[in-house]
Amino acid sequence: MGENNNQKHLTKKMENLSIYNKVRNVPAEAKKTIGGGRLKGFTDINPMWRIKTLTEQFGVCGFGWYYDIVSQETKTGANGEIAAFVTINLYVKIGDEWSKPIQGLGGSMFVSNESKGAYNSDECFKMALTDAIGIACKSLGIAADVYFEKDRTKYDQQEQKPEEKETEKIWLNKWKDKEKKNVLPFYTKVVLNAREKSMTAFDLKKYYKISKEVESELIIDLG
Repeated sequence: MGENNNQKHLTKKMENLSIYNKVRNVPAEAKKTIGGGRLKGFTDINPMWRIKTLTEQFGVCGFGWYYDIVSQETKTGANGEIAAFVTINLYVKIGDEWSKPIQGLGGSMFVSNESKGAYNSDECFKMALTDAIGIACKSLGIAADVYFEKDRTKYDQQEQKPEEKETEKIWLNKWKDKEKKNVLPFYTKVVLNAREKSMTAFDLKKYYKISKEVESELIIDLG
């Protein structure tokens, strides 16, 4: 009797992971390694690969899967900078049954201050939508191996290498640094990349010096 229950449990577990295991791996041609900056070594994923994967697993867009845009909004930060955000509900069909909404929140800069002045992005909502789809897809296990590779817990943290000493990290600030310079665009880019890699505020401490105040902001912004 006990063996039968264990077998049923194992079978159910394998069924639950069937889609996850089919979509967890990202082919080399759909990945691009970030070659420089503080996120050197992390991976960008081609958004069309996600669309192809959804179509392979569930069917043509609109028939086997689709998304609704729940909201599009902009939020103003310091010095007139504006970030755009898109929230979606993703739906997939298995057999004859549609899923409950799988939510994704994405963001991108709309107006950012650069050295030559303010820059307006006319693709901010498109980029935020792409980000939102990617976030929703993570709940299905799509590209899980890329995200899980960067997963960290308190049990597997390695001793810091000499080149990663605290004194060599830069401060991650949200509004202004000690020189009163606006740093929101940099902060926003870090947060968006962290979302894409499923990183937490704790993970970012490996790469940046973070005050308790900014850590609280990161916990809110990263969810």
